[in-house]
Amino acid sequence: MAKTAKAASQTLKPSKVVVVKAPPPGPTRPGAKLAIAGGTPVSATPVPFRSTALSQADIDAAVAVLKSGMLRAAKKCEELEARFGEASGARHAMTCANGTVALQLAYEPLLKPGDDVLVPAWSFIATVSMVVARGCRPIFVDALPGTYQMDMADAARKLTRSTTTIAATHLYGCPVDINAAQKLAAKHGLKVIYDAAQAHLATYRGKGLGAFGDAVTYSFYATKNLATGEGGLISCNDDALARKIRLLRSHGETDKYLHESVGYNYRMNDITGAIGCSRLARLAEQTRQRQKNAARYDAILRAIDGLTPPATTDGAEAVYHLYVAQMDPRRFTCTRDEFVNALKAEGVPTAVHYPCPLTRQPAFASFADAKVQKSVPVAESLCQRVFALPMHHDLTDDHLRLIGEALTKVAAAYRA
Repeated sequence: MAKTAKAASQTLKPSKVVVVKAPPPGPTRPGAKLAIAGGTPVSATPVPFRSTALSQADIDAAVAVLKSGMLRAAKKCEELEARFGEASGARHAMTCANGTVALQLAYEPLLKPGDDVLVPAWSFIATVSMVVARGCRPIFVDALPGTYQMDMADAARKLTRSTTTIAATHLYGCPVDINAAQKLAAKHGLKVIYDAAQAHLATYRGKGLGAFGDAVTYSFYATKNLATGEGGLISCNDDALARKIRLLRSHGETDKYLHESVGYNYRMNDITGAIGCSRLARLAEQTRQRQKNAARYDAILRAIDGLTPPATTDGAEAVYHLYVAQMDPRRFTCTRDEFVNALKAEGVPTAVHYPCPLTRQPAFASFADAKVQKSVPVAESLCQRVFALPMHHDLTDDHLRLIGEALTKVAAAYRA
């Protein structure tokens, strides 16, 4: 890799965040009437849930490509591959059309139709849907209650004679227990593919996520920490695998109109690549801000009985694509949905990631009968408990103060 790419990438890795106790939210008047019941909201203007606007530098980068006329995958995609690969600790990085395509390009050379694949029951559907699209059988593994990550002890219990692979998601920007995954894989001769769509620049034991597993996939969807609108990337450290993925990505083409194998048109374009390069320059600093915001949230939630901040995998540094809290329904007189509706009325938008475990998705009904659904009790519980609070690099101290006040107010109103 060129020295210039290495030098540029050294600024991309977020420094270790020292978590300090943040001040608790401001006082909320006891018995304050909830806005959802006609009271005065904590914030008349909703706190922004995301920050996705392009900077002028991003726009200029895209316009420069438009003016050049070189719209296909070219130098900007190559630059993004070099810089992102270096920043994430991977030898090879290959851009593609989107995160789902990234999974397909990783799965096709590593999985065979008929394989059993250990997959998370608690994740976005793409991780598993592309396993099914490959003709493989998903074996659903439960989540850990604190980190929400795939439970590798449960994975070990669910091994079958046909299991060939672990497909694990680094969910919400927190790395899964990579050490446990790699040990399980080594013991049973399994491959490991990590879906890092939500985990750009996350690290595990001081290394980028690209250093681990057989392949790692990323999404650059419009709401991701590194967002290009659409776009994706696959990384690996095996030369032969990288060659297969590159061939699959572009019709098996080795020279103009010379095709060694059947493939697809799954390429990124240089407009998208240029936006990615521009935003990558700011990603490390924005990641540090997310981590600081998460530390503030941790302190706020720990001060409110019945609300719990997300835990982090031992040895991992999370990047908080989403900040997903839990409420204990036993501590309140309301459901999670009633709780978040009340927060919305107070000016704090939320989201639920996810409304149900993948074992209850109709698309996977043939792989997840009642017995399978009962085998993932943590995932079944999480869908009734979790909610995502606003999380992005543009959250201000005032935003966090207002969110803290709203959480305190709603929790007090619904206290059991």
